[in-house]
Order: sequence, then C-alpha cells, then structure tokens
Amino acid sequence: MRVRAFSPLLCLLLLSACGRELPLARDADAAGFSAPTAATVAAQAEAAKSLPAEDGLDAAEAARGLVAREPSLQVKAADGRTAFDQDAYAFIKGTAPASVNPSLWRQAQLNNTHGLYKVAEGVYQLRGYDLANMSIIEGRSGWIVVDPLTSKETAARALAFVRKTLGDKPVVAIIFTHSHIDHFGGALAVASAADVASGKVRVYAPQGFMEEATSENVLAGPAMGRRAIYMYGRDLPRSVRGKVDNGLGKEPAMGTVGILAPTDLIGHTPQPLVIDGVDFIFQYTPGSEAPAELTFYLPAQKAFCGAEVLSRTMHNLYTLRGAKVRDASRWAGYIDNSIDSYPDTEVMFISHHWPVWGKERISALMKEQRDTFRYIHDQTLRMANQGYGPRDIAEQMTLPKSLQTHYWNRGYYGTLKHNVKAVYQMYFGWYDANPASLDPLPRVEGAQHYVEYMGGSAAILEKAEASYDKGEYRWVAEVLNQLVSAQPGNSKAKALLARTYDQLGYRAESSAWRNVYLSGAYELRHGVPEKGVDIAAATELLEQTGPEQFMQMFQVALNGPKADGVALTINLAFSDLKENYVLEIENAVLHARRAPAARNASATLTLTRPLLVKIVTKQAGVRDLLTSPDMKVDGSLIDLVRFFALMDKPDLVFPIVTAKD
Repeated sequence: MRVRAFSPLLCLLLLSACGRELPLARDADAAGFSAPTAATVAAQAEAAKSLPAEDGLDAAEAARGLVAREPSLQVKAADGRTAFDQDAYAFIKGTAPASVNPSLWRQAQLNNTHGLYKVAEGVYQLRGYDLANMSIIEGRSGWIVVDPLTSKETAARALAFVRKTLGDKPVVAIIFTHSHIDHFGGALAVASAADVASGKVRVYAPQGFMEEATSENVLAGPAMGRRAIYMYGRDLPRSVRGKVDNGLGKEPAMGTVGILAPTDLIGHTPQPLVIDGVDFIFQYTPGSEAPAELTFYLPAQKAFCGAEVLSRTMHNLYTLRGAKVRDASRWAGYIDNSIDSYPDTEVMFISHHWPVWGKERISALMKEQRDTFRYIHDQTLRMANQGYGPRDIAEQMTLPKSLQTHYWNRGYYGTLKHNVKAVYQMYFGWYDANPASLDPLPRVEGAQHYVEYMGGSAAILEKAEASYDKGEYRWVAEVLNQLVSAQPGNSKAKALLARTYDQLGYRAESSAWRNVYLSGAYELRHGVPEKGVDIAAATELLEQTGPEQFMQMFQVALNGPKADGVALTINLAFSDLKENYVLEIENAVLHARRAPAARNASATLTLTRPLLVKIVTKQAGVRDLLTSPDMKVDGSLIDLVRFFALMDKPDLVFPIVTAKD
C-alpha cells in the first residue's frame, strides 16, 4: 500500500502523479511558481512584526532529551520507492524567505528535527520518522509501543533504531491513541496478528476504534482523496516556493499500511490499567480530534500523553480535505477534564510535535487550547445570534490577546477562519439564511453570466491585472475564478490566477492553506494529476472493514438515473465468512442487508471476502473471476453483469480549479 497524504484510510492512500510540462513564467522556479511580489514581501515583514516574542523555549524543548539521531533519514519501500524522506526538507534553514510566512517557517524548522528522545524515566519518543510520533514506554518485560506511525517501513526503521540504541527487547503491548491512520498504519512492523492472537502482544485502543479506523473514508474516500492532494501538497516540490511542512510534522510516509484488532478497549473515564507492570490511567475522549480517541496518564512518571487532543498548533474543527465537523465545545470539555484530573503532570507528550515540561507551562498550553476552542464556539454563536453569516464572522473574529501569546496556539494546521465556519456549519448547515444563497446557479452557468455582466474576459483581465498590481489577491482570486470557470481554456486568465494563488500561498501561516493555494496554482499550470487515490492500496484495511460497511460502498456507487425502473435482487454469499447478503435494487436505491439467501434472486454470487476486495480494488479482472476456485455463480450471469454495470466508477482525478464538465 502506498501512502502519501495525511487523513484516515483512503484519503491517505495516494500515489505520486506526473503533470504536463508548461512554459515557465518570468522569475518562475522549475515548477512554474512565480517570485514573491513587493506586496507579499511587505506582508511577510508585517507578519513577522506581529509574532509573539521569541523566548527560545520551544526550540529548547524540541531539542531536550535527545538520545541519538541518524545522520540521514530516508526510508525506502520494498520496491525501491522512497517511503519517507526527512532529508528532502534540509533546505529549511536560516531566516524565512519571502515565499514563506515567517511563522510557518519557524514551525517548519522545529518540525525538521528527528531522532530518539527521552521524555521521562522509561518513556521515549521517535520524532521525525513520519508525520506522527511513535512513543515507547519501558515495561517490566518489554516495550509498550504507542502509535506505530503510518507505514510498516517507517515503523520498522523507528523500532530498529530504538532496539539498537536502548536494547533489543520484545514488544509486549501496543496502544493506538486514535483512529487516524498515521497512528496505526505501521502496526504490522511492531507485531503480527499471530502475536496478538497468541496473547504475546496486547493491543489497547479506544472503543469504536476498528469501526472508525476502517470506515471513516470508505464511502467518501475517492473525493476526500482528491481533495487531500491539495491539502497535503502531494504534488508540490519540496522547496521554498513549494511544500515546506504539514503543520503537524513534515509529511506521512508512503509505504505499506496495516492494522491490528484491539484486544482491550478503553470506553470510560477514568479507566486505570496495569500494562506489563506500568500503571496507566486512561481518559476516553471520543468525538474530539478523532471519532475514537483516548489519552492517558502515567502516575509514576507524572507524564500525560495528550494524544492529538492537544498539540502545538491550533487544530482543525473542520479539515479541508472534507470531513464531518468536530465539536469544539466537547473537545474543550475533554481538555478541561484533563486539567482537573492530572494536576501533578510534570511532562506532557503528544502524538505530534515535541513535549512540554513543567506544571505551569503545561497548564498554560492546556488552558489556552481549551479556551481557544470555547472562544471560537461561543463567539461564533454570539455573532450568529446577532445576524452575522459565516463569512462575516470569520472575517471579524480575532482571538483575545491572552490567547495569542504562545506559538502553540497559532494556525499552522487549523485556522481561526475555517474553524469559525465549522462551528457555524455544525449548528446551521450550509445555508446562511440569505435567499440569494438558497438556489444559486451551477458553477459554470453562473460564471458565464458573471463574465458577461463584467464586460467580457478582456475587460476582466485588464481590471484583474490592475488589482493584482495593488496586491488585492483575495479579490483577484474571486474574480478570476469566475472567468476560469466560464472559460477553462483561457490561458491568460489561468496564468494570472496561478500567480495570484502563488502569492496567497506564500502569505499563509497555515500549512494546509499554503498547500491548497499552491496546489491550485500547480494544477492551473500543469493540469490535473494522472493518478489519484490508489484504491488497491487499501486492500488490507478494506478486508478489515465490517461487511455491513463494505456493502455501503455498493450503495453509494449505484448510478440512480441508470437504475430508474430497474428491479433486481442478487445474493452475495461469502464462503469464508459463512454469511449471505441480499442486494436489492428498488426505486433506484440499493438496499443491502444481511439475511438468508432470497429465493427470488436473479443470481447468487458466492465468493470469499478477499476476492471481493480484489474486485472492488481492480486487482482481479473478469478472467480472474471466471477461473477462480473461490467464486461461483448460480442463476443469471446476464443479470449479475447487469447489476455491476449499474455501479459507477469514481473519478479519482476530477478537476478542482476548473469546473468539471
């Protein structure tokens, strides 16, 4: 499985893409990105002036406890591909260039460090081996591994370095703090399913972990994956005009992904447990940063693992790849509980970034992040109740000065603006109550009218050039988006819009915003990628997906207009699971239920679960099916073919900066 972008399951499973080469603009770099304008240079200088005073504590904490470091960190996959390359970001040194927001440059420098670090007595972290951290806790008889990274390759490299440096001890337990793939994908490098089945290794996870880990993006995976290419800057060069960071870390690994089913679930707070002689107190935090999540406290070390409930950035209440919004009030409540429950904490380590030491400093971070979520939540509702819409609230809101004193509260991943809109969306949905928003024209038709009303493309371009020269990039982007939507072949409009996105990306403090803007610019210059989500890469995870959830993939793939008037019933029998599912098309809707074989079915398809996964992921073709001993068809083969013909294939590389035809 190839992984190249941060998000759960399918939208993580992305392969690199090749773009078409276009002529470069003057002062452009190799990928076509233009130079920072004078307006952007001035904006970066102003941004630098507004930053909190530098006290050196973040850098000191990021360096504290270093045990050992590999001189170079490039991890290869079995086929020779580079699974992870920390060295690709070696250019991030010195003062910020004009093409990178100075605050983001600072974060990128701190995220550049890698190595094995001691957090507390018997507690260690591997940082910089993947997007997330792998934590190691020394038990009575072996290692307890917390969050084994995204891929088997990076997890294996990290664990090998631990054993080489600290001693060759067995892994006796694994803790998954939450259901995002950068915290469990490398599990099979740490232990095997046989190790878990035999009791040799215990696996601890929050209640609901398997369901959330295997299903969060199954239904919307292709669209999320396409959007994730933008959010995580998959196709961007690693350079001062390209990708510099992902806010939480450098980037996820691109390697083999697996999962292990938990043996023990954490489902309430507090939940004390002894794991290999080590005392743990678990806190159950579902519906915070992930649908299934936990934190824990180690009383002997006075160490608190904040998982991803806490971090050194303002986190996302809404993620730009697309997902259900997160509950800011609930999230703040969990942090409040942690503050009250573990007042003696002397060191806090988290699933990304570097630890925090000292009771006062830990308390400050926790309270500021708690109150940031509460402030965003409460003030968004206050202003909504005064009649403001989401765009106006996002534009007007600023955090109080007391919540702007530390870098750990800045928007390197989430941002104040899109988090405000997330709260609005959670309570009010997509409609802002303005009748004009109720039934607007589709993108292309509306854009064509805009272009006509604004005097045509030549007039728009002339005015847009003037606005660009004034540094009015947000407005230029809004105007040229209409022109490019109406006229996707207008090369002058696309070139100017790309330059505009360059400048917006350079100014962004958020790595996600920067990657989105620059990915838009890249696509305008080079076209859509040749490859999108690699569905075949999800094989092992799809095999762990519950059958009921798996059947939903067929439901959302059914082409409703084509199925209009079709009445069809198919039995799907899993010979290895001894289960039967009845798939029935009626009223252009596919109903899937676990039930005894329907007698009125047109056909019965009997096969194994792994073979069905191969069919869905296109690893098995018609010839493979007809010759496979794991499959047989009873009844009408024609109706079975007709059934599958009604299933749409997702568009994995649909255009984003230009409208879909």
